[in-house]
Amino acid sequence: QVHLVESGGGSVQAGGSLRLSCAASGATDCIYEMAWYRQAPGKEREFVSFAYSDGTINYADFVKGRFTISLDNAKRTVALQMNDLTPEDTAVYCCKTGGVIAGICNYWGQGTQVTISS
Repeated sequence: QVHLVESGGGSVQAGGSLRLSCAASGATDCIYEMAWYRQAPGKEREFVSFAYSDGTINYADFVKGRFTISLDNAKRTVALQMNDLTPEDTAVYCCKTGGVIAGICNYWGQGTQVTISS
């Protein structure tokens, strides 16, 4: 079992920045991927970014160079630096893990609220 705790959410004005962090604990040896997803009110959960232990990184198109993900394999933490935020970025941001093989080591954090005002 892996336990994930997110932090760093909050409220900022449009154009501002936030840095989210996610720390994994427990049976973390299975972790190969750490990722961020978000869910806005009334919308489906959507992918934001992932980072693999081998250094592979990917972002959703809407990130458009505004977000940067960073993974610390040794500490089992992942951060998401978010810049130039807009009200459309308002959502609950959740951390997720994945294993080398799809379907294993899938765990979710409780999420952290990000609110952007115009």
